[in-house]
Parts: sequence; C-alpha cells; structure tokens
Amino acid sequence: MIDRESGTAGESGTAGESGPPPEGRRLTPRRVAVVLLAVLAVLLAAAVAVTALAFPSVAATTCPGCYGLERLRPGLYAEPGLPPERRRQVIEVVERAERRVSDFYGGRESSPDVLVCLTQDCYRRIGGGEERGVAVLNRAVMLSPGGANPVIASHELSHVELRARLGGGEVPQWFNEGLAVLVSDDPRYLSRSGDRCLAEPRPELPATLEDWLSTASADRRTYAEAACRVSRWAGVGGGPQAVRNLTGRLSAGESFAEVTGIAAPAPPSRP
Repeated sequence: MIDRESGTAGESGTAGESGPPPEGRRLTPRRVAVVLLAVLAVLLAAAVAVTALAFPSVAATTCPGCYGLERLRPGLYAEPGLPPERRRQVIEVVERAERRVSDFYGGRESSPDVLVCLTQDCYRRIGGGEERGVAVLNRAVMLSPGGANPVIASHELSHVELRARLGGGEVPQWFNEGLAVLVSDDPRYLSRSGDRCLAEPRPELPATLEDWLSTASADRRTYAEAACRVSRWAGVGGGPQAVRNLTGRLSAGESFAEVTGIAAPAPPSRP
C-alpha cells in the first residue's frame, strides 16, 4: 500500500510523482522562451494602453496614424479629409515656420514631427488642451486650430531646436520662452522697431517650467518681459550669433550664468 502523504512509495521510484515530468509538461528552453515572450507582449500592450490613456499626446506623436492623422509629407501630419487647398496651406505654414528657425540659427539640428489639428475635437483627441501649440518631449510639435500659423509653429519649433543644440546644457525657462518669441517674431510681445520691448522685465523672471506656467498663465505680459530681456541680451552680443555661441558653450559644459553673466535666482527658502 502506498503512503501518499509521506511519499514512501515515491522514494522507491514506483510512483510517478518523483520521476521526471511527462514530455508534455517539461519546461524546455523553447517553452520558457515562449512563455517569457507572451508575458512581455502582455506587459508591452498594457504599457501602451496606459500611455495612450494617461499621456495621449505622447502616444499621438509616437504614432500619429493611430489617432487618425494623415501624413501630408515626411514629418508632417494633419487630420484627414482636408481639401487640397487646405492641405497646401498647412504645408506652407509649417515650411515657413521651419525657415524662420533655420534662418535664425543658420540651419537646423532638430527634425521634429509636426501634428496639425484644424478642429478642437481633433486637438483634444491627440491630448491637446487650451494652448495654441506645444512641444512634446522635445521631439514633436502639436498645433491647435488657433496655432496653425507661422508664428506659433516657429515658436514651438524653436523650443525643440534649442533643446537639440543644448545637449545636456540648461537655460532658465524665461530665456527659453523669450527666445522662442524672438525667433518667431511674435508681434504680440515684440515691437516692430527700435528697442523692440513692449514690457520692462521684472528683476526675476520664472526660471523653472512649473513657475513659468503658473506666472505666464496669470499674466501674459510675462512673455513680453522675457522677450525683452532676451532681445536686449542678444542685441548686445550680435543677435542670432550670440544665441549660437551660447548654445555651443552650454553644450560644452559651461553654465548659463558663466556665459551670460545673468545669475540664477536664489532658490526659495524653506520654513
């Protein structure tokens, strides 16, 4: 009689429990690989689903076609069904914006995809909000119906180009935004002649993205103040060439304060 609890019979090799598993149950290297690939596929699908739900703009710029956008030319996507004349207008807007950035920098080191929506439903679907345009992860630009023009397009493309030229270097957010206004030649925040300043900059402008978003959303003059400071600084240093020199030195490891002489604001004191 076999004692199944103690496994005595199994020790003699007469019971199958202690012997090798049947061929159909044996975990061969091939079976392990198949199981691992299946698990990875499930995890990847879950990650893609979470990203699409939580960060639709990231997902849309990674796969514009997955969000129903149509490719107009390499690197340019728009919502489908546009008449030929409207398609040509979108292409012209983006090309003019790209030329502005290229003319300012003497060429381009970035080549972000550009996603253009001409309806708010389309813009919301790809993760847009109330802004006119936005640079996504420094690799793509999204334009809303109100941002499908050369000024807004070149503003956002300027952000991507600056990041590409900085490498690991850093600039205060006010400089990033003020430079984008200067590159785009935005008439809302720059005078057409003379000093070009429409608002005198406050002593300390927002240096971090979080502070910038908070301040600029409450007072749009912040853009004009930042543009004023950047345009005056660039004017003294030779215009666009001053910016090119700056990005080169920052990418080589120098700090913004060392190159510009503009000290970073002191961090807020903690209670």
